[in-house]
Amino acid sequence: MTNTISMKHRYNDFNTYLRNLFGCRVQKITIDAGLTCPNRDGTLASGGCIYCNARGSGTGVFAEGLSITDQIVDGKQRLARRYKAKKFIAYFQSFSNTYGPIDKLKRMYEEALGVEGVVGLSIGTRPDCIGDDILDLLAAYAKDYLVWIEYGLQSANEQTLKFINRGHDVSCFVRAVEATREKGINICAHVIMGLPGEEKTHMMQTADFISNLGIEGIKIHLLYVVKGTPMERLHKQGSYRCLEQQEYVELVCDFLERIPQHMIVQRLTGDPHPHELLAPQWALKKAETLGMIRQTLEKRNTWQGKFFESSNFLDSNPSFP
Repeated sequence: MTNTISMKHRYNDFNTYLRNLFGCRVQKITIDAGLTCPNRDGTLASGGCIYCNARGSGTGVFAEGLSITDQIVDGKQRLARRYKAKKFIAYFQSFSNTYGPIDKLKRMYEEALGVEGVVGLSIGTRPDCIGDDILDLLAAYAKDYLVWIEYGLQSANEQTLKFINRGHDVSCFVRAVEATREKGINICAHVIMGLPGEEKTHMMQTADFISNLGIEGIKIHLLYVVKGTPMERLHKQGSYRCLEQQEYVELVCDFLERIPQHMIVQRLTGDPHPHELLAPQWALKKAETLGMIRQTLEKRNTWQGKFFESSNFLDSNPSFP
């Protein structure tokens, strides 16, 4: 293993990366900026992805009247107490946070950066919600702050993307990645394990695909079933089986083995809201699942990148994208 991998975790974890960068504990503060999504507002569709509810994986606090500044100040207090964090990254999480007029986005980002202790931005969005004007804006911030843009891919399988009503194809993701790399902005890709119709082979193909795009970071999510979504109907009909906890753990370890060691692992499972979660209930046991992943890596005597092979994946796999 190289020195980019934490011997404790056997993968290139985000907290260690931030501590090495800033010399102290740095925490993300999740922000709901009151935006929406083209897959929900009628531009592409009105229902969103089949696993997404009306809150768009967010908190919904913007609708309750909490400004971006209020959310950051509250988050700073909580995270400083819990983790002794000294610096913070403003994480625009809910819905698509590059989906709006550029002037509005600029005001949002600069309001966040204006709060004391905020050292960077992390912008969660879709690959079809990006343009040169937004990338130029983020590249300007990156001169003085840490900036990440997080693109949801979920799967590199076109059939899967259609089934989950994603609203874009794999080539759209590739174009967004290429445009963002040209601006020198850090990229984190989101993928989901256990999507309907996917077997291990599909998930490992996504790992190989992601690994050869020059992306700096990865977030791996569990597909859990949220109330009030099309996934709820599929689950209740018996048309969808959730992954078991150990099954998920093994898949994550397989995935980690196939991605390059330089890639920063920002997440290994999700954080469902307890009152919204339908299944699987083990998804609420985040600490336990993370512990199982680390134990499995150690038991296997394996690590991130053990089986990574750099290749021109797109040329050797013409079906991608």
